[in-house]
Amino acid sequence: MIKFLPLFLISLTLSACGFHPVHGKFSNDAGSTSAPVSIAIIPDREGQFLRNELIDRLHSDGKPSQTQYRLTIEKIHESDKELAITKSSEATRAQLRLKTRMILTDHTGKDVLLRDLQAVTSYNVLKSEFATRVAENTARENALRDLARQTETQLNLFLNRQ
Repeated sequence: MIKFLPLFLISLTLSACGFHPVHGKFSNDAGSTSAPVSIAIIPDREGQFLRNELIDRLHSDGKPSQTQYRLTIEKIHESDKELAITKSSEATRAQLRLKTRMILTDHTGKDVLLRDLQAVTSYNVLKSEFATRVAENTARENALRDLARQTETQLNLFLNRQ
């Protein structure tokens, strides 16, 4: 019984201060059902992939009939950097960095949330050009999924405060 006393006191303290989990069955439903957010078109192939990820995450129950906010994601900027260089000056590892900005606008046209987002991932540079291309594309998709996750988190935090 004494072993459980600290655990009981911690849980009692957390519930008394208004703590509630963001991602859990006790969280507000801002991310689990259709969020009142329309998602603008994002330029380029990477933008299309990111928008589809956001639609899957934010509108899992289908597109909402009425939206209170409009989410705009600026053009995604990509940079590639060689990391591991062999003695013969060949790269064996590369880093891919994606940067963008999300802007959430309310129905009056006022920007209510502005965040810079960044995702960094890496991939192996192999002797086979095809294998390297596949690894790079997989790393890019993983980084875009990370940007979608970051966007969803920022939106959930904002909507839970409203």
